[in-house]
Amino acid sequence: MVYLYRMDRRDALRLLTVAPIATAMTLRELGRTVEDFAPTSPMPVLFLGHGSPMNAIENNPFTEGWRATGKDLPKPNAILCISAHWETRGTFVTAMEKPRTIHDFGGFPQSLFDVQYPAPGSPALVNSTQEAVTKAHIQEDHSWGLDHGAWSVIIHLFPKADVPVVQLSLDRSLTPQQHYDLARELAVLRTKGVLIIGSGNMVHNLGKLDWQRPDGGYDWAIEANERMKELITKGDHARMVDHTRLGKAFELSIPTPEHYLPLLYTLGLQQKADPIHLFNDRTVMGSIAMTSVKIG
Repeated sequence: MVYLYRMDRRDALRLLTVAPIATAMTLRELGRTVEDFAPTSPMPVLFLGHGSPMNAIENNPFTEGWRATGKDLPKPNAILCISAHWETRGTFVTAMEKPRTIHDFGGFPQSLFDVQYPAPGSPALVNSTQEAVTKAHIQEDHSWGLDHGAWSVIIHLFPKADVPVVQLSLDRSLTPQQHYDLARELAVLRTKGVLIIGSGNMVHNLGKLDWQRPDGGYDWAIEANERMKELITKGDHARMVDHTRLGKAFELSIPTPEHYLPLLYTLGLQQKADPIHLFNDRTVMGSIAMTSVKIG
């Protein structure tokens, strides 16, 4: 399927003048030739503990932390986001020109459903991601868009929606080690001005939420969060990947892997010289850690 860009009459006439070239390639491929990324210094990498979708429209310590982080970032050429909320069979990237804002939740006020984040897509980033990864076949998706794991946090980093965004899905069939290894291959994108964001939660157990602890955590949640911070600071990625061997606190904190895996993508992108900064370091509702990580 060829995805057609919108164009006015002048653009259409200009395209006709290069018809011999255009007939040999798809329009998206033609876009790649004029939308390449110039080399840059390595971009930072983020893991953002996204928590409730309401953080998209609220002003609280977590959204303030994301905004402050956004102000310190160099403006990227594009963003590649790995969200906990897009699990697939196989690995996909969003390849549409204008990804839709997905409201993949229920029971929240209409004001949250009214939010739109109209960031464009990026054919150049889709192409660069496919070229970078050899450990998986990166397929193009034209139906997903930006789920709340992506837009609810990126809206605070870049509120003007003026940076292209592409999402990379989580393949359910891969092991944690395979996800980490795939992330290592994405490192080349950092030197193309691409900001890579993992969005999930280090501790995430919705089955044990405690509505009476809006600003606190169970002992096991705090224990796991503290241990994760220690391992991240030490650069002990092997234990973070093999988290099922780290005891009961980790078992309760990661009952399912989808919110934890984006953290492994962030860690997989770390280089030896990269500094690490932890922020938004709080456990809420008993069983959710909002701790976020900036690498580089």
